[in-house]
Amino acid sequence: MRTMRAFAALAGVLALVAASPASDANRLAYPPAPRGTVTDDYFGTAVADPYRWLEDVDSTQTVAWVTAEGGLTRQYLDAIPQRSAIKTAYAKLINYERLSAPFRAGSHWFWQRNSGLQNQSVLYMADSPSSSARVFLDPNTLSADGTIALAGTSFTTDGKYMAYGTQASGSDWTTWHVRSVASGRDISDVIQWSKYSGATWVGDRGFYYTGYDKPTASNTTLVALGVEKLWFHVLGTPQSADRLIYASSAHPDEFLGTEITEDERFVFFERAKGFGNSLAWRRPTDPPAAFKPIYDLDPNVSFGILGNDNTRIYVLTNKDAPRFRIAWFDLADPAHTLHGLVPQTADKLENASLIGDKFYLQYLHDAHALVAVADMHGRSAGSVELPGIGSGGLPTARRTDRTAFYGFTSFTYPTTIYQYDTRSQTSTIWAKPKIAFDPSHYTTDLIFATSKDGTKVPVFVTHRSDMVYDGSTPTILYGYGGFDISLGPVFSSSTAMWLQMGGAYALAILRGGGEYGEAWHDAGRLGQKQHVFDDFIGAAQMLIDKKVTSTPRLAINGGSNGGLLVGACEVQRPDLFGAAIPEVGVLDMLRYQKFTVGKAWVPEYGASDASKEQFDWLYAYSPDHNVKQGTVYPPTLIMTSDHDDRVYPAHSFKFAALLQWAQAGPAPILLRVESKAGHGAGRPTDKIIDEVADRYAFLIKNLNFLPNL
Repeated sequence: MRTMRAFAALAGVLALVAASPASDANRLAYPPAPRGTVTDDYFGTAVADPYRWLEDVDSTQTVAWVTAEGGLTRQYLDAIPQRSAIKTAYAKLINYERLSAPFRAGSHWFWQRNSGLQNQSVLYMADSPSSSARVFLDPNTLSADGTIALAGTSFTTDGKYMAYGTQASGSDWTTWHVRSVASGRDISDVIQWSKYSGATWVGDRGFYYTGYDKPTASNTTLVALGVEKLWFHVLGTPQSADRLIYASSAHPDEFLGTEITEDERFVFFERAKGFGNSLAWRRPTDPPAAFKPIYDLDPNVSFGILGNDNTRIYVLTNKDAPRFRIAWFDLADPAHTLHGLVPQTADKLENASLIGDKFYLQYLHDAHALVAVADMHGRSAGSVELPGIGSGGLPTARRTDRTAFYGFTSFTYPTTIYQYDTRSQTSTIWAKPKIAFDPSHYTTDLIFATSKDGTKVPVFVTHRSDMVYDGSTPTILYGYGGFDISLGPVFSSSTAMWLQMGGAYALAILRGGGEYGEAWHDAGRLGQKQHVFDDFIGAAQMLIDKKVTSTPRLAINGGSNGGLLVGACEVQRPDLFGAAIPEVGVLDMLRYQKFTVGKAWVPEYGASDASKEQFDWLYAYSPDHNVKQGTVYPPTLIMTSDHDDRVYPAHSFKFAALLQWAQAGPAPILLRVESKAGHGAGRPTDKIIDEVADRYAFLIKNLNFLPNL
């Protein structure tokens, strides 16, 4: 939504009692939300959609309602006495230097740095990883309020030019610019209406990128995506002269991408759908030749290019290996026969790199990282010794480099950057953050919960070492469970804040994710999606049974597909949770594919208009369609953004209206809508601080505990 005007008429109906939400006298007066009469027919089933009008996010009626909801939420949260102290404490905690791993481009090294409270991290350049660095690009100078973020960078091999993308107000729309490394200034090239794209340079001549035709809708942020196209941009020419290489007109649900080998001998073109991609190739000649096919598109089979020796191409793939392996094929072989190199193991091979004559292999063992090393014949060549149970640890560098870098993190281990010598295979700390957080007070346990069908579900639980198991500890249970995405132990300053406040933090590793490979993912998608919710409910019950916490002290939280998780579990088991915070959630499962990039999620969820079978399983768990009037729902803070062009904000609007209409108990149902923010990436630090203060103030009040502040 592009405008958030104040509407005095609706603002006047807001009412708030700042006492405990434990009695009917304290029920909130919600802004009026008229129920419409829209009804859809799905294979003979009539489905009411009373808040369809909220899908028109720019209408006067919707803007007025959202503004009034925001006023109610703001009054409620600002009235919580501890909110100001939380904001102050978190601003102090997050005020520490944060650096990314260095990488080399040409003769220079680059890394990002945030001094502490800068809204956006700054890109620095240095002559070596150990020399003093100078500012190369500061995104904080691109907008007065810090809402323009650096979305990606791509350097020419010789380090002469950098293409960089920017995103405004959290939108996924990307504008590409080109900067001369020698002068530190932009040249004239500007590319607009790119999305989900990198920039693949071919020498210094130009680069491939993907994007869309300029939207014709008045709201260009929240428009549904059309056909993705691949272009080649020649440096020094206007975008209007870019050569169209491919358009996915016949397959508008596909996404496109390119990459080039480090020696710049071969360019690869990929069409992606679901969780797989095709491969085609050509030499980077001018004029461009047609791409020659290698492997056809299979939505469940993926190939990632690791490197090459002449025409021998090394790939990370799950073809005939559901937990992934390293293989190779030869471009000179017309059949492109795939040869095994490093076979799959019992653990998921999450990622890999090729440096010198070694493959570095990042495995997931019960969702935490192990890094092995193999030679060019696939034989074991040692391992990278990591500091403990955590995430990261995969060295990355150009293949000819001797020095590589990696980051390592865990729940109580702030992200630390290590410098790795590829010859001696030794690591030294390059940058260790100095944060006001003492990890020695906390411990992490890996506990296995039992899902409804008996499946064991890993749950990481981090808490004070002296925690008493009496059910009194306020606990956040977080999950995702989808899209083959792997979660694991990572450091978050907001989680550290929660731990310091006296809480426990639990991360559930759910089916639908990628932590255990293809079978784990398949067990939580399409018609099996209910398994994900059963896993999360099982994790919550385990925390209660073991007296880590209890229902009145247990909050569930998740974002995007994790917002769906929280919404579905809340409506299925409202009695189990003390609070729920769904963020930027996919909550209307019958219409999600009609908005923004929703069409890309059909391989994960299915589509309500595709078949009766798919409608049936979506209708059975769709949060919006399972809210029941007269139910006592837990305190709920629904969070979204007016510029979220990943998950359409109307999902959250409709869910809030439905819960407020249905709520039989006194607990608040609040809608928090952030302005000039998107799906989460690129948010300025000041917005992050406010969001954390709001989230934890809400939990303090509704889980009814006094924090350590």
